[in-house]
Amino acid sequence: MTDTNTDRVADATPDNWVYRILPNSIWPYAQLARWDRPIGWWLLLWPCWWSLALAVGNGQETWRTHLQAHGIGFQSNAVQFVELLIVCIPFLLGAVAMRGAGCTYNDIVDVDIDERVSRTTSRPIPSGRVTKAQAAIFMVFQALFGLFCLIALCLGTLKFNTFAFFLAIASLVVVACYPFAKRVTDWPQFVLGLAFSWGALMGWAVVFGELATAPILLYIGCVLWTIGYDTIYAHQDREDDALVGVRSTARLFGEKTKPALMALYAGTLLLFTLAFSYAQASWPSYLGLIIGSGHMLWQIKTLDINDGDNCLKLFKSNSHFGWIVFVGLVADIFL
Repeated sequence: MTDTNTDRVADATPDNWVYRILPNSIWPYAQLARWDRPIGWWLLLWPCWWSLALAVGNGQETWRTHLQAHGIGFQSNAVQFVELLIVCIPFLLGAVAMRGAGCTYNDIVDVDIDERVSRTTSRPIPSGRVTKAQAAIFMVFQALFGLFCLIALCLGTLKFNTFAFFLAIASLVVVACYPFAKRVTDWPQFVLGLAFSWGALMGWAVVFGELATAPILLYIGCVLWTIGYDTIYAHQDREDDALVGVRSTARLFGEKTKPALMALYAGTLLLFTLAFSYAQASWPSYLGLIIGSGHMLWQIKTLDINDGDNCLKLFKSNSHFGWIVFVGLVADIFL
Protein backbone atom coordinates (compact mmCIF):
# COMPACT_ATOMS: atom_id res chain seq x y z
CA MET A 1 0.00 0.00 0.00
CA THR A 2 1.34 3.41 -0.97
CA ASP A 3 1.55 5.80 1.97
CA THR A 4 2.78 9.22 0.95
CA ASN A 5 1.89 12.71 2.04
CA THR A 6 0.15 13.31 -1.28
CA ASP A 7 -2.39 10.60 -0.43
CA ARG A 8 -3.58 12.47 2.64
CA VAL A 9 -5.26 15.78 3.42
CA ALA A 10 -3.59 18.47 5.47
CA ASP A 11 -6.06 18.66 8.36
CA ALA A 12 -6.56 14.94 9.17
CA THR A 13 -4.56 13.03 11.75
CA PRO A 14 -2.15 10.55 10.10
CA ASP A 15 -3.11 7.67 12.42
CA ASN A 16 -6.83 7.91 11.58
CA TRP A 17 -8.59 4.58 11.04
CA VAL A 18 -9.13 5.45 7.37
CA TYR A 19 -5.38 5.26 6.74
CA ARG A 20 -4.85 2.20 8.90
CA ILE A 21 -7.73 0.03 7.64
CA LEU A 22 -8.99 1.09 4.22
CA PRO A 23 -7.08 0.35 1.01
CA ASN A 24 -5.27 3.28 -0.56
CA SER A 25 -7.70 3.36 -3.49
CA ILE A 26 -10.58 4.18 -1.14
CA TRP A 27 -8.80 7.03 0.66
CA PRO A 28 -9.90 9.81 -1.75
CA TYR A 29 -13.57 8.94 -1.28
CA ALA A 30 -13.19 8.67 2.49
CA GLN A 31 -11.60 12.12 2.40
CA LEU A 32 -14.44 13.53 0.29
CA ALA A 33 -16.91 12.21 2.89
CA ARG A 34 -14.61 13.42 5.73
CA TRP A 35 -14.56 9.97 7.35
CA ASP A 36 -11.05 10.84 8.48
CA ARG A 37 -12.39 13.96 10.23
CA PRO A 38 -15.40 12.84 12.26
CA ILE A 39 -15.91 16.11 14.14
CA GLY A 40 -18.19 17.38 11.35
CA TRP A 41 -20.78 14.66 11.66
CA TRP A 42 -20.70 14.93 15.45
CA LEU A 43 -21.53 18.63 15.16
CA LEU A 44 -24.32 17.81 12.71
CA LEU A 45 -25.62 15.05 14.98
CA TRP A 46 -25.81 16.89 18.31
CA PRO A 47 -28.84 19.07 17.47
CA CYS A 48 -30.65 15.88 16.34
CA TRP A 49 -29.96 14.02 19.56
CA TRP A 50 -30.64 17.05 21.76
CA SER A 51 -34.01 17.59 20.12
CA LEU A 52 -34.90 13.91 20.29
CA ALA A 53 -34.03 13.69 23.99
CA LEU A 54 -35.91 16.93 24.70
CA ALA A 55 -38.98 15.61 22.87
CA VAL A 56 -38.93 12.27 24.68
CA GLY A 57 -38.65 14.02 28.02
CA ASN A 58 -41.51 16.33 27.12
CA GLY A 59 -43.73 13.67 25.57
CA GLN A 60 -43.59 10.61 27.81
CA GLU A 61 -47.10 9.53 26.76
CA THR A 62 -46.21 9.94 23.08
CA TRP A 63 -43.07 7.89 23.63
CA ARG A 64 -45.07 5.15 25.39
CA THR A 65 -47.36 4.98 22.34
CA HIS A 66 -44.28 4.68 20.12
CA LEU A 67 -43.03 1.71 22.16
CA GLN A 68 -46.39 0.00 22.26
CA ALA A 69 -46.72 0.34 18.46
CA HIS A 70 -43.71 -1.97 18.28
CA GLY A 71 -45.11 -4.43 20.79
CA ILE A 72 -42.91 -3.21 23.64
CA GLY A 73 -44.67 -2.50 26.90
CA PHE A 74 -43.45 0.50 28.85
CA GLN A 75 -42.08 -1.54 31.71
CA SER A 76 -38.94 0.15 32.93
CA ASN A 77 -36.54 3.01 32.41
CA ALA A 78 -34.06 0.49 31.02
CA VAL A 79 -36.44 -0.50 28.21
CA GLN A 80 -37.14 3.15 27.46
CA PHE A 81 -33.42 3.93 27.35
CA VAL A 82 -32.73 1.08 24.93
CA GLU A 83 -35.52 2.29 22.66
CA LEU A 84 -34.11 5.81 22.76
CA LEU A 85 -30.72 4.47 21.70
CA ILE A 86 -32.32 2.53 18.84
CA VAL A 87 -33.91 5.72 17.49
CA CYS A 88 -30.58 7.52 17.88
CA ILE A 89 -28.89 5.09 15.48
CA PRO A 90 -30.62 6.23 12.25
CA PHE A 91 -29.84 9.81 13.23
CA LEU A 92 -26.18 8.86 13.66
CA LEU A 93 -25.92 6.99 10.36
CA GLY A 94 -27.88 9.71 8.58
CA ALA A 95 -25.60 12.42 9.97
CA VAL A 96 -22.51 10.59 8.72
CA ALA A 97 -24.05 10.06 5.28
CA MET A 98 -25.48 13.53 4.80
CA ARG A 99 -22.43 15.29 6.17
CA GLY A 100 -20.38 13.25 3.69
CA ALA A 101 -22.72 14.09 0.82
CA GLY A 102 -22.70 17.77 1.78
CA CYS A 103 -18.91 17.90 1.99
CA THR A 104 -18.58 16.13 -1.35
CA TYR A 105 -20.96 18.64 -2.92
CA ASN A 106 -19.04 21.48 -1.29
CA ASP A 107 -15.74 20.16 -2.71
CA ILE A 108 -17.23 19.94 -6.20
CA VAL A 109 -18.46 23.53 -6.07
CA ASP A 110 -15.36 24.93 -4.32
CA VAL A 111 -12.60 23.29 -6.35
CA ASP A 112 -11.50 26.67 -7.75
CA ILE A 113 -11.08 28.00 -4.21
CA ASP A 114 -9.62 24.84 -2.68
CA GLU A 115 -6.76 24.71 -5.16
CA ARG A 116 -5.64 28.19 -4.02
CA VAL A 117 -5.86 27.68 -0.22
CA SER A 118 -2.91 25.88 1.38
CA ARG A 119 -5.01 23.81 3.80
CA THR A 120 -7.31 22.49 1.05
CA THR A 121 -5.03 21.94 -1.96
CA SER A 122 -4.49 18.35 -0.80
CA ARG A 123 -8.20 17.50 -1.04
CA PRO A 124 -9.06 14.78 -3.58
CA ILE A 125 -10.50 16.94 -6.36
CA PRO A 126 -7.95 19.81 -6.48
CA SER A 127 -5.10 17.28 -6.09
CA GLY A 128 -6.41 15.35 -9.11
CA ARG A 129 -7.04 12.04 -7.33
CA VAL A 130 -10.79 12.15 -8.02
CA THR A 131 -12.68 13.77 -10.89
CA LYS A 132 -15.77 15.91 -10.42
CA ALA A 133 -17.87 13.21 -12.12
CA GLN A 134 -16.59 10.51 -9.76
CA ALA A 135 -17.24 12.77 -6.78
CA ALA A 136 -20.78 13.47 -8.01
CA ILE A 137 -21.57 9.74 -8.28
CA PHE A 138 -20.21 9.17 -4.78
CA MET A 139 -22.31 12.09 -3.49
CA VAL A 140 -25.48 10.50 -4.91
CA PHE A 141 -24.74 7.17 -3.20
CA GLN A 142 -24.27 8.91 0.15
CA ALA A 143 -27.47 10.91 -0.31
CA LEU A 144 -29.42 7.73 -1.10
CA PHE A 145 -28.12 6.11 2.08
CA GLY A 146 -29.17 9.25 3.97
CA LEU A 147 -32.63 8.89 2.42
CA PHE A 148 -32.78 5.29 3.64
CA CYS A 149 -31.98 6.48 7.20
CA LEU A 150 -34.66 9.16 6.95
CA ILE A 151 -37.28 6.62 5.87
CA ALA A 152 -36.27 4.42 8.81
CA LEU A 153 -36.85 7.35 11.17
CA CYS A 154 -40.20 8.21 9.61
CA LEU A 155 -41.35 4.60 10.01
CA GLY A 156 -40.78 4.87 13.76
CA THR A 157 -44.52 4.48 14.32
CA LEU A 158 -47.12 2.45 12.46
CA LYS A 159 -48.15 5.58 10.54
CA PHE A 160 -45.52 7.08 8.22
CA ASN A 161 -44.39 10.46 9.54
CA THR A 162 -44.84 12.59 6.43
CA PHE A 163 -44.22 15.85 8.31
CA ALA A 164 -40.75 14.78 9.45
CA PHE A 165 -39.96 13.41 5.98
CA PHE A 166 -40.75 16.62 4.11
CA LEU A 167 -39.15 18.74 6.83
CA ALA A 168 -35.90 16.84 6.23
CA ILE A 169 -36.18 17.24 2.46
CA ALA A 170 -36.61 21.01 2.91
CA SER A 171 -33.15 21.21 4.49
CA LEU A 172 -31.59 20.38 1.12
CA VAL A 173 -32.40 23.88 -0.11
CA VAL A 174 -30.19 25.41 2.58
CA VAL A 175 -27.46 22.81 2.03
CA ALA A 176 -27.41 23.62 -1.69
CA CYS A 177 -26.97 27.33 -0.99
CA TYR A 178 -24.14 27.05 1.53
CA PRO A 179 -21.09 26.70 -0.78
CA PHE A 180 -22.04 29.92 -2.55
CA ALA A 181 -22.58 31.96 0.62
CA LYS A 182 -18.86 32.62 1.17
CA ARG A 183 -18.80 34.36 -2.22
CA VAL A 184 -21.58 36.84 -1.49
CA THR A 185 -21.75 37.51 2.26
CA ASP A 186 -19.53 37.96 5.30
CA TRP A 187 -21.88 35.56 7.12
CA PRO A 188 -21.47 32.16 5.45
CA GLN A 189 -21.32 30.69 8.95
CA PHE A 190 -24.93 31.80 9.41
CA VAL A 191 -25.97 29.79 6.35
CA LEU A 192 -23.96 26.83 7.64
CA GLY A 193 -25.79 27.22 10.95
CA LEU A 194 -29.16 27.04 9.21
CA ALA A 195 -28.11 23.73 7.62
CA PHE A 196 -26.17 22.13 10.49
CA SER A 197 -28.85 22.98 13.06
CA TRP A 198 -31.74 21.42 11.14
CA GLY A 199 -31.63 18.35 13.35
CA ALA A 200 -32.92 20.50 16.23
CA LEU A 201 -36.22 20.51 14.36
CA MET A 202 -36.02 16.90 13.19
CA GLY A 203 -35.67 15.17 16.57
CA TRP A 204 -38.86 16.75 17.84
CA ALA A 205 -40.69 16.18 14.54
CA VAL A 206 -39.85 12.46 14.56
CA VAL A 207 -41.52 12.05 17.97
CA PHE A 208 -44.51 14.38 17.61
CA GLY A 209 -45.05 14.76 13.85
CA GLU A 210 -45.12 18.54 14.26
CA LEU A 211 -43.06 21.43 15.62
CA ALA A 212 -43.50 23.59 18.72
CA THR A 213 -41.86 26.55 20.41
CA ALA A 214 -39.19 24.44 22.15
CA PRO A 215 -37.53 22.96 19.04
CA ILE A 216 -37.67 26.30 17.23
CA LEU A 217 -35.85 28.01 20.09
CA LEU A 218 -33.39 25.12 20.21
CA TYR A 219 -32.83 25.52 16.45
CA ILE A 220 -32.07 29.24 16.69
CA GLY A 221 -29.72 28.58 19.59
CA CYS A 222 -27.92 25.92 17.54
CA VAL A 223 -27.52 28.41 14.67
CA LEU A 224 -25.72 30.82 17.03
CA TRP A 225 -23.59 27.96 18.37
CA THR A 226 -22.61 26.97 14.83
CA ILE A 227 -21.64 30.52 13.92
CA GLY A 228 -19.44 30.58 17.01
CA TYR A 229 -17.56 27.32 16.53
CA ASP A 230 -17.19 27.74 12.76
CA THR A 231 -15.80 31.23 13.25
CA ILE A 232 -13.06 29.63 15.35
CA TYR A 233 -12.48 27.08 12.58
CA ALA A 234 -12.40 29.73 9.85
CA HIS A 235 -9.55 31.57 11.55
CA GLN A 236 -7.25 28.81 10.25
CA ASP A 237 -7.78 30.09 6.70
CA ARG A 238 -8.18 33.79 7.41
CA GLU A 239 -5.10 34.95 5.49
CA ASP A 240 -5.64 32.63 2.50
CA ASP A 241 -9.31 33.58 2.38
CA ALA A 242 -8.35 37.25 2.15
CA LEU A 243 -6.07 36.50 -0.81
CA VAL A 244 -8.67 34.52 -2.79
CA GLY A 245 -11.67 36.67 -1.84
CA VAL A 246 -13.49 34.20 0.40
CA ARG A 247 -15.60 35.92 3.05
CA SER A 248 -16.23 34.70 6.60
CA THR A 249 -17.15 35.81 10.10
CA ALA A 250 -13.52 35.16 11.06
CA ARG A 251 -12.46 37.94 8.68
CA LEU A 252 -15.46 40.07 9.71
CA PHE A 253 -14.84 39.84 13.47
CA GLY A 254 -11.03 39.82 13.30
CA GLU A 255 -9.54 40.96 16.61
CA LYS A 256 -13.05 41.31 18.04
CA THR A 257 -13.67 37.58 17.74
CA LYS A 258 -13.69 36.94 21.50
CA PRO A 259 -16.42 39.53 22.26
CA ALA A 260 -18.39 38.19 19.28
CA LEU A 261 -18.08 34.65 20.63
CA MET A 262 -19.25 35.80 24.06
CA ALA A 263 -22.38 37.25 22.49
CA LEU A 264 -23.00 34.20 20.28
CA TYR A 265 -22.47 31.65 23.03
CA ALA A 266 -24.50 33.70 25.53
CA GLY A 267 -27.34 33.76 23.02
CA THR A 268 -26.99 30.01 22.56
CA LEU A 269 -27.28 29.34 26.28
CA LEU A 270 -30.21 31.73 26.69
CA LEU A 271 -32.16 30.15 23.83
CA PHE A 272 -31.38 26.63 25.05
CA THR A 273 -32.62 27.61 28.52
CA LEU A 274 -35.87 28.94 27.05
CA ALA A 275 -36.26 25.80 24.91
CA PHE A 276 -35.81 23.59 27.95
CA SER A 277 -38.32 25.69 29.86
CA TYR A 278 -40.97 25.36 27.14
CA ALA A 279 -40.31 21.61 27.05
CA GLN A 280 -40.76 21.43 30.83
CA ALA A 281 -37.27 20.07 31.40
CA SER A 282 -36.02 19.64 34.96
CA TRP A 283 -32.77 20.24 36.81
CA PRO A 284 -30.43 17.70 35.06
CA SER A 285 -30.95 19.50 31.74
CA TYR A 286 -30.12 22.88 33.26
CA LEU A 287 -27.13 21.41 35.08
CA GLY A 288 -25.83 20.26 31.71
CA LEU A 289 -26.15 23.81 30.39
CA ILE A 290 -24.30 25.21 33.40
CA ILE A 291 -21.42 22.80 32.88
CA GLY A 292 -21.52 23.48 29.15
CA SER A 293 -21.28 27.23 29.77
CA GLY A 294 -18.00 26.58 31.59
CA HIS A 295 -16.73 24.78 28.52
CA MET A 296 -17.71 27.72 26.31
CA LEU A 297 -15.92 30.17 28.61
CA TRP A 298 -12.83 27.96 28.42
CA GLN A 299 -12.95 28.13 24.62
CA ILE A 300 -13.11 31.92 24.62
CA LYS A 301 -10.42 32.32 27.27
CA THR A 302 -7.88 30.02 25.57
CA LEU A 303 -8.56 31.04 21.95
CA ASP A 304 -5.61 32.37 19.97
CA ILE A 305 -6.90 33.38 16.55
CA ASN A 306 -3.34 33.52 15.19
CA ASP A 307 -2.60 29.89 16.10
CA GLY A 308 -4.17 27.48 13.62
CA ASP A 309 -3.55 24.43 15.82
CA ASN A 310 -5.24 26.16 18.74
CA CYS A 311 -8.25 27.07 16.58
CA LEU A 312 -8.62 23.49 15.32
CA LYS A 313 -8.36 22.08 18.85
CA LEU A 314 -11.04 24.42 20.20
CA PHE A 315 -13.29 23.83 17.21
CA LYS A 316 -13.13 20.05 17.76
CA SER A 317 -13.79 20.49 21.49
CA ASN A 318 -17.35 21.55 20.71
CA SER A 319 -18.23 17.87 20.52
CA HIS A 320 -17.47 17.76 24.26
CA PHE A 321 -20.08 20.50 24.70
CA GLY A 322 -22.48 18.30 22.73
CA TRP A 323 -21.93 15.38 25.07
CA ILE A 324 -22.39 17.55 28.16
CA VAL A 325 -25.78 18.86 27.01
CA PHE A 326 -26.94 15.46 25.77
CA VAL A 327 -26.07 13.66 29.00
CA GLY A 328 -28.03 16.30 30.93
CA LEU A 329 -31.09 15.80 28.72
CA VAL A 330 -30.95 12.00 28.95
CA ALA A 331 -30.50 12.16 32.73
CA ASP A 332 -33.58 14.39 32.82
CA ILE A 333 -35.64 11.62 31.22
CA PHE A 334 -34.68 8.91 33.67
CA LEU A 335 -34.06 10.68 36.98
